[in-house]
Amino acid sequence: MTFIQALILGVVQGLTEFLPVSSSAHVQIVSELLQVPGLSDQNSATTAFIATIQLGTEAAVLIYFAKDIWRLIKAWGQGIFSKSKRAEQDYKLAWFVILASIPVGIAGLAFRNFVEETVRTLWVIAFTMIIFSVVLYLADRLGKKQKSIKELTFGSAMTFGLGQMLSLMPGVSRSGASISFGLFAGFKRADAARFSFLIGIPAVLASGLLQFRDSYQNLDGAMLTGTIVATIASFVVGYLVIAGLLKYLNKGSFMPFVIWRLVVGFGLLGLLSAGLISA
Repeated sequence: MTFIQALILGVVQGLTEFLPVSSSAHVQIVSELLQVPGLSDQNSATTAFIATIQLGTEAAVLIYFAKDIWRLIKAWGQGIFSKSKRAEQDYKLAWFVILASIPVGIAGLAFRNFVEETVRTLWVIAFTMIIFSVVLYLADRLGKKQKSIKELTFGSAMTFGLGQMLSLMPGVSRSGASISFGLFAGFKRADAARFSFLIGIPAVLASGLLQFRDSYQNLDGAMLTGTIVATIASFVVGYLVIAGLLKYLNKGSFMPFVIWRLVVGFGLLGLLSAGLISA
């Protein structure tokens, strides 16, 4: 892996991790187009690389939401030992983040091997990119977009969690699925995105660390250097994307991402059908 290839893949990861377009799908597509040695033809190396650069973007989330995370941890800890503190909004929100993270964790443990060994193909990605562009469009079009995070309930939090669970399918997008379900539940775009990012922290960290533990030995010297470069790039770009997306969603819609998913999905189908790219 060259420095330029690693940089490109890191930037792709940073750009797409928090947008509802599926970062893992884009990294896999771009690595295939670049024919990166060890990525385009070795699933174990791909797993280690993607797991590591996902930790880079997750570090961006931890830093961007550091104040919110500390506030929730503090409120949760105080509420455990003080009955009066349990009525506070932050204590409830902390529990909602924890509970909404459970579905994807259970499904991930149950179907991890099936996902990694059976459905992680570009054919599957092409179709899920298209199908979930429709889901995102309908959610953005039909959702009332009136509720704020302060109006979260157990039921609505679990709705986000069930959406996030669907992201185990390659090409779905973790943020895209959970945001879509949040929009269907009536939440504002920016609030749906913010809660989606928060519930993604436990899931992505656990998944990334587990995958890295099981596959880091498949990274040779060149791949390891490339992985470090890509991780740093994904962190920097990811941080900027979080800030930009939340600002954009205060007024903008998800239509640009719907269109992008359709372009990538149908474009990928064309390349695969023509034999110009390997699944």
